Amino acid sequence: MLSGTSLYQKRTVFTVIECVLIIGLALVPLFTTFPYRVNIFLSWEGAYRMSIGQMPYKDFGTPLGYGFWLIPSLFFRIFGPQLISLVKAQVFINIMAGFAFRSILKSLNIEPAIRALSVMVFVLSYSFFNFWPWYNHTVIVYELVGLAFLFQYINRPVQKLRFLYLLLAALFTFLSIFTKQDGGGLALLLCLALLLYNSIHEKRWWEIPVFLGFYFLVAAIIIGPLLPHGFGYWYNHGQPPHNSRLAVTDFAEEILGGSQWIKFYLVLMVLCLVPALRNFKAFWENKTAMLFTLLTLGILAEAALFQVTSYTPPDNNIFFHSFAFAFLCTHFAGMQHIDLGRRNAFLSSALLVLLWWSGVFWKYIDRIFQRIFPAPTEMVQGAPDPNAENVVSRRNFMLNTDTTRDVPTSEWIFTDLPGFKKIYMPPSTVHGMERLLAMPVVKEKKDSIKVLNMTELTPLAYAMPFKLETGEDYPLWYHLGVGMFNRQLAAFKEKVQQHHYDIILYEYAPGLNNFFPFALRPELKQHYKQVDEFLAPRRPTNAIIEVYVKP
Repeated sequence: MLSGTSLYQKRTVFTVIECVLIIGLALVPLFTTFPYRVNIFLSWEGAYRMSIGQMPYKDFGTPLGYGFWLIPSLFFRIFGPQLISLVKAQVFINIMAGFAFRSILKSLNIEPAIRALSVMVFVLSYSFFNFWPWYNHTVIVYELVGLAFLFQYINRPVQKLRFLYLLLAALFTFLSIFTKQDGGGLALLLCLALLLYNSIHEKRWWEIPVFLGFYFLVAAIIIGPLLPHGFGYWYNHGQPPHNSRLAVTDFAEEILGGSQWIKFYLVLMVLCLVPALRNFKAFWENKTAMLFTLLTLGILAEAALFQVTSYTPPDNNIFFHSFAFAFLCTHFAGMQHIDLGRRNAFLSSALLVLLWWSGVFWKYIDRIFQRIFPAPTEMVQGAPDPNAENVVSRRNFMLNTDTTRDVPTSEWIFTDLPGFKKIYMPPSTVHGMERLLAMPVVKEKKDSIKVLNMTELTPLAYAMPFKLETGEDYPLWYHLGVGMFNRQLAAFKEKVQQHHYDIILYEYAPGLNNFFPFALRPELKQHYKQVDEFLAPRRPTNAIIEVYVKP
């Protein structure tokens, strides 16, 4: 049996391991450079507008709340509106997420060794590869912080300060829904489910009303000033012209036709709970076990629904792995009487976790591996040597018939333009931006130039610079049916017909459904003069940016 001092030292070691994992891996992006990230234009522009004092819904419309841009806009104020400042913001978000997850497990009295292993799974599976802020990630981070404060409230003895944790839980749960409605709504339901059990267990009926009171108070304070500025039109709560994204067929197809990991974890959880369910009354009275079970089941249910409502990118919902791992590891270690706190047991388990999630860091190791063990050269039909055998393998059994000239990232280059520091892009993009900034109309009009930038190169507003348009009916981004609607499209058509802008940049991405509204392009061809075009900074490089000026 361990003495008090030895137990304290062991706990301290695992705390250090957790902190090193959370902070150390989060800091990695600060020491590297990045290719231009698809869709990062939206993160940049929202953060930039808020950092220069623009007010959401008054100065620009968005179907989301502005919770997503709070941290990036703060980092723009501190470090300047550089794309790399978004990476720094995500470092902070990843650290916040890691410690929130750790706090939840600590509140559930998870053994330090299992907690450290679970933190490793969380960091590898959910945080490490998230170098850029994105709302489908931030919504979950706010939820985790809210849950961490909620468990602090549940575990605290009755005292006045205890309600501060409930208020903070309500605040961050609201920030979650004010970042993305689907994830935030599911976060609210999960909090209410946990509070419902705690209220019944502790015989305190007032907990849910107090929590909801705090929640709606925060909502009123934040939403109240926005109501006169078209908030009801812009904010997507399923009303026209928005799409609610709730289709029973989609949920059934995704959950029953896929979701293998989620269903696998659910089966294992049921097997683990069979002994406890035989004496359900005793299980119900075990508050920590019940809360842990409800939390894990709730996270799995949320992940199953979230993958349908937030379908791109396809790995939005993988936050569930770490919760399921913590639950299953706790039960299996107890059943098998394994002390994972012992050095050899912990190191072996950590190596297994690293093997499990090797795909996260393999792409970095692969660059070195390819030099040591280069792939064999394979001959294909039509090779220069007519006597060579045609070899078909896993590397070449599919023939690429795409005629698009893709520019691999190994050929991308950097630019000195403000806002793009440490970010590399296709040479065509860099040279196209340089030609744009050298245009006579840009040099002559300077700050008074009127620009419509319907491209992913939103930092041009800072690099040129030009003043961004504002207005209650002006969209933050131009994805027709998502970020803007027919009313805004009609307004842009009218402005084009009236030659309102000096320069219009339009990104033509034929493979993306109205990512930038197709209907505007014929108007540009008719009423403006195209003077240049260059590649958009996408992977693959299958979109072009067209430059138009007044005729």
